[in-house]
Amino acid sequence: MRKFVILGLIAATAVPGVAMAQSAAELRHDRREIREERRDLRHAQRQGDRRDVRDARRDVRDARQEYREDWRDYRRTHRDVYRGGNWRAPFRYSRWNVGAQLRPAYYNSRYYINDPYRYRLPRPGNNLRWVRHYNDVLLVNIRTGRVVQVHRDFFW
Repeated sequence: MRKFVILGLIAATAVPGVAMAQSAAELRHDRREIREERRDLRHAQRQGDRRDVRDARRDVRDARQEYREDWRDYRRTHRDVYRGGNWRAPFRYSRWNVGAQLRPAYYNSRYYINDPYRYRLPRPGNNLRWVRHYNDVLLVNIRTGRVVQVHRDFFW
């Protein structure tokens, strides 16, 4: 009897991790399908058939809309990862754009996102770091302080 209880507890803790991995994999699969549909659209445009082009555009638009909805659902179901929370910083919020130069206080190690894979952010390159600025996420070149990429309202 005790073994069954322990096995039940182990299964209960393992299942949510498996479900999360499946949904993330499904999102990657959807994104791959969108790329394939775009490829078909380009091919139809080269061939010059207007009806095929129109249908392919509609398919791509529908697939992108469905992907965005799936992504919203994924974020909703994983609120603990993407929650905004009470974010305190020794500076006020600024709306940074790509190319802006930050002072080191804005991107010091205190604000680094150490595990970008948890948030499904791409791997930063050399001398680049993902930095949290209130509810935004910035990809910053730590040598120059330049903002390379911005994701607004990433945490909510």
